Amino acid sequence: MSEPVDVSNLLAQIPRADKGLPPVHLWDTAFCGDIDMRIARDGTWYYMGTPIGRKPMVKLFSTIIRRDGDDYFLITPVEKVGIKVDDAPFVAVALEVEGAGEQQVLRFTTNVDEFISAGSEHPLRIVIDPVTQEPAPYVHVRRNLEALIHRNVFYQLVELAVVREVDGQNWLGVWSGAEFFPIGLEP
Repeated sequence: MSEPVDVSNLLAQIPRADKGLPPVHLWDTAFCGDIDMRIARDGTWYYMGTPIGRKPMVKLFSTIIRRDGDDYFLITPVEKVGIKVDDAPFVAVALEVEGAGEQQVLRFTTNVDEFISAGSEHPLRIVIDPVTQEPAPYVHVRRNLEALIHRNVFYQLVELAVVREVDGQNWLGVWSGAEFFPIGLEP
């Protein structure tokens, strides 16, 4: 393992692009070790146990996150460092609804100001905790990265839910981008 990674050095390596995200999926950078950085379930980023209070810095880091298997990394063309993610690297904190019925489009805003329209490229999924039976809703953001849908936003989705038969069962779900996303079985 090499010397500890200096976060300011990592920031300096992030390519500045006027449009779009850096192509982290194309970079085959050598692993430099883990750093003491963690993304909590509520979307708060921590460095060495302290919350990162500068949103522009968090937004910049969020552009270079990559998931390989179950592991998360911050990656630049020069360095690749492991970080911890408690649940998902992003949180969907706001919802905007356009249209209605099958023509409805659900637009989510993440904690790092990314905008995602749910649909075939950005599906919703619900994971049910086997012990508590509590739902954990997610929306796909990019590559294999997701945003946990904040509880208040999930309540908005539930209010929008309609019943549709899927595989012979009645499901409550929402439409977005001409796709139906089941939330749960109709009670």
